[in-house]
Amino acid sequence: MALKKINYVSYLQFVLAHVLIGFLVYFQRSSASILLLATWVGLFFWIILKNNRNNEALMAAAYIAGAEVFYRMNGAMVFYETGKYSVILFLLMGMFYKGTSAKTVPFWIYLIILFPGVVVASYTLDYDVVFRKAVAFNLSGPVCLGVSALYCYYKKITFDHFNYVLLMLLLPLIANLAYLFFYTPSIGEALMSGTNSNYATSGGYGPNQISAVMGLGAFLVCTRLFVFKDRIINVVDLILMLMFSYRAIITFSRGGVLTAIVCIATFIFIFYQKQDSKQKSALFRKLLLLFGSVIVIWSYSALSTGGLITYRYTNRNAAGELEQDITTGRAELIQTELLAFYDSPVIGVGVGKAKKFRSEEAGTETASHNEISRLLSEHGMLGLVALIILVSVPIVFWTKFKNNYYFLAFMAFWFLTINHSAMRIALPGFIYGLALLYIVDEKKNPVHRKRLTN
Repeated sequence: MALKKINYVSYLQFVLAHVLIGFLVYFQRSSASILLLATWVGLFFWIILKNNRNNEALMAAAYIAGAEVFYRMNGAMVFYETGKYSVILFLLMGMFYKGTSAKTVPFWIYLIILFPGVVVASYTLDYDVVFRKAVAFNLSGPVCLGVSALYCYYKKITFDHFNYVLLMLLLPLIANLAYLFFYTPSIGEALMSGTNSNYATSGGYGPNQISAVMGLGAFLVCTRLFVFKDRIINVVDLILMLMFSYRAIITFSRGGVLTAIVCIATFIFIFYQKQDSKQKSALFRKLLLLFGSVIVIWSYSALSTGGLITYRYTNRNAAGELEQDITTGRAELIQTELLAFYDSPVIGVGVGKAKKFRSEEAGTETASHNEISRLLSEHGMLGLVALIILVSVPIVFWTKFKNNYYFLAFMAFWFLTINHSAMRIALPGFIYGLALLYIVDEKKNPVHRKRLTN
């Protein structure tokens, strides 16, 4: 049975339901655990009952990926990595029902490449380090990416079903957005402690991750302004975009905001190229509206933070003095990981060992913020091979099938996010997988589509 198209009434109901979820969790934090359990069980049996006929597994994984930070920040996760484990499980269930493409060999190789680093870690990690936690923390993200790629690569999906996947990804982000507004409805001088990342405006959680998910939310609703031709839905999405953008900006964590800007610009560029002259004219009007909205939300953010946000994005401190390090310490982290790669270029220092190596070399035991340098330091040359696979395979796929407006934007989200926040959450790896879907437009004559073989 095909999924029904969502009209503005259904969309408003979904949005309001998730606003209520955000309020409920704010009002009664313990309800988060019950909501997560009920959601997880519901999605699990939804996949089984539907036999994954309409890619329900992908939709379930999308929902959990979008909800991970929201439930993690409210202490609802059984394990810290529950979100990634759930995404992996749901996609494996989907593959059980539908299998994978025969062309997924590169991603099988990628997954195999990750595990020699575990063997190395069994010898190199100190005795006071919990081996399971160290491995899970550093490998759950890359494995989540690998499984997402296995499910999605060369997977045919209709444009309508693809939009359902994106909606499932967006809805829990709306719940998170609502929670943040209830948590800090307004910001004043008491919350402004300078130009550093601000926990008070991030729901008491990590500003880096909140900025990333709010930026993704802004990107998703912004693209809906162009994809959906429904005035009411467009108005709702415009309001949501302004709210997502504001919450991302006032975290004072720049990574998620800059990533969202790049993703939006990339999507619009590709989308614009695909339109005819009449459609481009209508698109231009929406672009003017978007540009005006950006000016409004930035002006409001600057006003509400007393101008501190402007200092933050011009790399200045609260006194207006120029900061020396625009990377806020991330460059040093990358340097120590590249030094570890230099010291052990063949097999690497082992999964989880880069953190201890950094402590010995730089005197600070900070987890990696950059997945690329972490792969090189902990996996050596195999990590380099893994990176080559992750970059080259999508490029080859894109040169053959330029039928996904979101491809370059999704790849940009993955690449930029793992460079400022590593793979602490499931989203970058899952979004990477979505870029590899083969989207079928049922409105067009299938005779004119390039044939795709699994």
